[in-house]
Amino acid sequence: MMNLAPAELGDLSRLLRLEWLETNGLGSYAMGTVAGANTRRYHGLLCAAVRPPVDRRMMLQTLEVEVRSNGERFPLSTHLYGETVHPDGWTRLIGFRLDPWPVWTYRAGSMVIEQAVFMPHGRNATVVHYTCLEAEHPLSMCNRVLLAPRDHHHLGCACVDFEMDVEMHDGEPTLVTEGYPPLTLQIVGGDFWPSSDWYYRFTYPEEQARGLDYTEDLYTPGEIGWTLRAGETATLIASTEGPLSESVEELIQTERARREALVAGVAEEDEVARRLFVAADQFVVARPDQGPTAKSTIAGYPWFGDWGRDSMIAFHGLLLSTGRFEEARGVLRAYAAAMEDGLIPNLFSEEGGGAAYNTVDATLWMFVAAKRYYERTGDLDFIRDELLDRLVWAVTLHMQGTRYDIRMDEDGLLIAGDESTQLTWMDAKVGDWVVTPRHGKAVEINALWYSAVRTLEFFARKLDRDYAKYARLARRIKESFVREFWSEELGYCYDCVRGEEKDASLRPNQILALALPYSLLSVDQERSVLRVVTEKLLTPYGLRTLSPEDPAYRGQYEGDPVSRDGAYHQGTVWPWLLGPYLSAYFVLSNRSPESKKWVRELVQPLLDHLGGPGLGQLPEVFDGDPPHRPGGCPAQAWSVAALLRIWVDTQLGDVS
Repeated sequence: MMNLAPAELGDLSRLLRLEWLETNGLGSYAMGTVAGANTRRYHGLLCAAVRPPVDRRMMLQTLEVEVRSNGERFPLSTHLYGETVHPDGWTRLIGFRLDPWPVWTYRAGSMVIEQAVFMPHGRNATVVHYTCLEAEHPLSMCNRVLLAPRDHHHLGCACVDFEMDVEMHDGEPTLVTEGYPPLTLQIVGGDFWPSSDWYYRFTYPEEQARGLDYTEDLYTPGEIGWTLRAGETATLIASTEGPLSESVEELIQTERARREALVAGVAEEDEVARRLFVAADQFVVARPDQGPTAKSTIAGYPWFGDWGRDSMIAFHGLLLSTGRFEEARGVLRAYAAAMEDGLIPNLFSEEGGGAAYNTVDATLWMFVAAKRYYERTGDLDFIRDELLDRLVWAVTLHMQGTRYDIRMDEDGLLIAGDESTQLTWMDAKVGDWVVTPRHGKAVEINALWYSAVRTLEFFARKLDRDYAKYARLARRIKESFVREFWSEELGYCYDCVRGEEKDASLRPNQILALALPYSLLSVDQERSVLRVVTEKLLTPYGLRTLSPEDPAYRGQYEGDPVSRDGAYHQGTVWPWLLGPYLSAYFVLSNRSPESKKWVRELVQPLLDHLGGPGLGQLPEVFDGDPPHRPGGCPAQAWSVAALLRIWVDTQLGDVS
């Protein structure tokens, strides 16, 4: 359980920065701030994945809540309208905790009201549950429904042709808007009163800071009212699948038990692991279009869908370190089934149709995921029966050549793309501007290529298949890699090679050559790389994407989309890179007790960040310059996965 200190509750600016997140395992989510005001276009009580886990629609943005007793009215809500904060419900907040979902406690005169919000797993629904803890007299509670059904990336506005039908069934409304799933408002113990109107110009400051449109109009179809006494409860269930058959108590008990089961094997005193296990759960989603057992990973909330690269990089931490082997098989199964021309998807379409394959590394990361899955489980049957043929196909197509000019060169190294493409993880592009050009032979791509070939050799040996051709190719790749990428003068690897042109930019990509299952460099070379990366790129929150000494370095990730994309991989810090960095460090330090203590101290700032701004989560990026402000997605899968793997697999919880 996470509690905010009383002193934190009186600072509105801080409450607006602290964000909570609820997910349902289908890609749907609910998200907002502790203050209660929405500060992003993505904040809302129900954003439902119409084609799980994508095609997400914002169905219910917020509620305006007020309690009334003895002629007095006490707003519990907070909204932002330009510089105006109205109502002032945040001033009545006397407690906030994650237990295990967000719970607010308000004092309104002599009344104390508790509000809880959670999503039942596997259901496109959000439960808003109120408990009257204290009240001298009966009170009435009013919830005004505020919404504007839309794609979650866009904003709504009042318009004369907006139509929403309110269909009443047994006293409960279903809101019907053309092009969107019906929204059922299941009211337990209360009544609904239709009352159509618009509320104008809600302001979302996080969107304004990102250089995007930041105001929205919301429609109200009516109000919901309850009468409560001390000890009584009231509940609203917003759902796109009709009324839920379970009682409120069943929903609460089932979801609480499910979340407790996530940490059943974790020691009570290891609060870090318990938080990370719960954080990891929020990213794992079903992908039913790939089969009934298929799974995937949402790259980040609130705006990312499920990406192949992110799913494979986060695979170890989210699924193996947490012992979720069935879901691990489901992820490998889903992406293997979606493979085309030897490539797994870069991402599945957000609209739910098709996939994009513009990536050179996602498929290669799948080999790493498969090898680590086998090392954890010994499950060779799954590799043989469901994965091996796809892995063979992928290597064959990479050797022969496939989409986006991804092909093996004469020296055995992998070459990919051209001046117009961005196929590696450093993929920012603005119009025709490829911000970080890395076409040709990129260092981590060829480390991954070598690892993929060696992994296929490993499985072929295990299964008594022909492995000699893979062994020969692996030797050729290793010889070429050292010759092309290693610089004795620099003491580290070139980042990218294009013929005679060698990019000496100091970036963290080469650290992967040290952290993957198969080594390419000598121990002395690895130590040199680690030393340089530590001196120039390491920060308390991860690795910079470019050395501050480089003229192209950008130390702050801020501003409009062009400004942010221009800094995305030009100095911005990425926490996920701590995973491979510390894997390499542990190997080279022989996992000594001293090294574990140093690592424990190193990751402490990230551990502290679990307390906010993204409560219980870790963000996508931080500024390259101190004080390293967080930015990007407030909840990022591979950031959580990296810390989880470090914490669990190296037993940092045992280090004092």
